Amino acid sequence: MDNETNMIEGLLAELGYHKLQMTPLESIMVIAAIGVVATILFYVCKLAVIPLIRNITNRTKFTWDDHLFNDRVTTSICHIIPPTIFYWLLPFAFKQKTATYEILMTLIAVYLVAMFAKLVVAFITSLQIISEEHDNLKNKPLKGVYQMMKIVVVCASVIVAVGIIFDKDPASVLAGLGASAAVLMLVFKDTILGLVAGVQLSANDMLRPGDWIKMEKHGVDGIVFEVSLNTVKVRNWDMTVVTLPPYLLVSDSFQNWRGMWESKGRRIARPLLIDTNSIRFCTEAELDEYLRRGWLTPQRRAAEGGRVVNLAVYRDYIMQYLTANPTVSNDKLMMVRHQEMSGGGLPLQVYCFSVETGLRQYEEVQADVLEHLMAMLPAFGLKMFQRPSGEDVRHATCGIPTQAEDEVCNRVS
Repeated sequence: MDNETNMIEGLLAELGYHKLQMTPLESIMVIAAIGVVATILFYVCKLAVIPLIRNITNRTKFTWDDHLFNDRVTTSICHIIPPTIFYWLLPFAFKQKTATYEILMTLIAVYLVAMFAKLVVAFITSLQIISEEHDNLKNKPLKGVYQMMKIVVVCASVIVAVGIIFDKDPASVLAGLGASAAVLMLVFKDTILGLVAGVQLSANDMLRPGDWIKMEKHGVDGIVFEVSLNTVKVRNWDMTVVTLPPYLLVSDSFQNWRGMWESKGRRIARPLLIDTNSIRFCTEAELDEYLRRGWLTPQRRAAEGGRVVNLAVYRDYIMQYLTANPTVSNDKLMMVRHQEMSGGGLPLQVYCFSVETGLRQYEEVQADVLEHLMAMLPAFGLKMFQRPSGEDVRHATCGIPTQAEDEVCNRVS
């Protein structure tokens, strides 16, 4: 630095400007010359250097370098050059440190700190964009971490700027803020809790953008589309948006359906209500027919001693149908079971997993399976249970051969 200083002083001496003998007019001329040099270097960087860098990055196969040298970063780099030139050359325009000199140097230093902070924030934004496009990082909730990094940079820049303005060491300024730590903790409570929660969510891989989560307590049932430092936004299936603080997802429990998508299987667990009055032993003719169609195995017929219940044959048929169905997963749990009766028929639950996890495709698979199984009930002499409706009551009433009931039926008809 001393060599450069001596060189500049020698150059000024050759031009007839001596630092210790400068008049105010000559100081103004030197400041103007510094401004011209700073402006020239600014436009050289903006119109020559930056386009050259972009030309190089555009030729590469990678995209991260394009984001790393985007408009925000390159513009911030260009804006750092003028204050740096002024901060370096301004002392040569004054023969002594006057009040004007001190004010100008302070303003330049503060502006330089602000531009440097802007550059770092732009760089962090570029890293965020790069991580959002990276295969292993795009599903991580890192937005809150990047936001916290920006806040730290801005706070550090403010502390340095305050130290420059009041001519104090940044450490002493930071120590002075310790007295108001309680107030700062209150102001930044959500930010601090959000940062801690964001780190936990990311480290434990608890939540990613695009996950389907459910929290009945808070009315959440939809897709996560944004995870930031202070908020987690979920778009419910009714297209409403629910906003949650990140720490709520750590302190409270929630259901994440990501495992269902990753396993490529969505559960079907629907009961068929069987009318218990239709459950009976099969006749020999029926057993022969079921055996011919492959719905009944000789082993079951022999084991039951010829007294096979039609519901048992129907359960075997359901398992055969599910196993042969390409839309039902065969490598996951599959069964047909009885559930507890509650006065509404015998619940026969079909438990399996669809290979389709999309909502529309899943509902179609589930509907196809249940519709087929309901349509096959009469083939086994079984009936679905359903509570009597108005039409059922009318037919039942009309079947009673009494004069009073005949009058009722006539009025209804």
